[in-house]
Amino acid sequence: MLDGYGHAAVHALGQNFLVDDSVIGRILGLAELTREDVVLEVGPGIGTLTVALLERAGAVVAVEADRSLAPVLAETCASDSERLGLILGDALRVGKDRIAAELASLGVAGVPALPDKLVSNLPYQVAATLVLKVLSEMPSVGRIVVMVQAEVADRISAEPGSRAYGAYTAKLALLGRVTGRFEVGPGCFMPAPHVDSAVVRIDRAPALGADGTPLGPEGLAACARVIDAAFAQRRKTIRNSMGASGFDKAELDAAFAAAGIDPRSRAERLSPADFVRLAGRLS
Repeated sequence: MLDGYGHAAVHALGQNFLVDDSVIGRILGLAELTREDVVLEVGPGIGTLTVALLERAGAVVAVEADRSLAPVLAETCASDSERLGLILGDALRVGKDRIAAELASLGVAGVPALPDKLVSNLPYQVAATLVLKVLSEMPSVGRIVVMVQAEVADRISAEPGSRAYGAYTAKLALLGRVTGRFEVGPGCFMPAPHVDSAVVRIDRAPALGADGTPLGPEGLAACARVIDAAFAQRRKTIRNSMGASGFDKAELDAAFAAAGIDPRSRAERLSPADFVRLAGRLS
């Protein structure tokens, strides 16, 4: 297909096309799609995964940065083109309103107005940012199944106290939890990348506040500020790191005591629940 269109993978766009059907099968197994689902796919490439998604989902909205791939996708997905919406552009700049408009233009009956699942072989240079963006800005998405660089998968699924655990992990854990993962070798792509890959499944699971209800936008923003300040100087104690980031140390001491957190701890020792509790006390 690529030869027929005179197309070569573009390194700058992170193009490593998935060519292993067994991996696609495992991705579909984790996604658990039905005809009532609308899938958001980022980086469809030549449509290898897209075709499989269209066979199971009610509709697919794909966002592709490489405009030259539009005719390739039109051919590979021709049999289900009436249920495929294609947006050409940078996925980090495409908002949910544009996605909703593209989906509405398809006129598919019996599906939600916005995607409820993200299933993608993500371009690696935007993968971490995009996963957090979707969880933060598209509450309709309840499940994410994505191929990412193995190092990013480690950060997504890291436990407190591990080297991979950081501000990104803690903020993502406020919105979802990892419920599946498998490894994918370089030979499953064309061209083969120079790194190992992994598929992770994240199910939306909002953090709960002190009253037992999910945190709203203000609560999540407060937690994110605390997490960023705590990890700003991760070699320092959490008290010193947050103090250097502008938090009043007297207020910090009172909040640490009320939350039952040792101010001499370093940020990587605190669980997401600890950060939620601390942010609540500081508020």
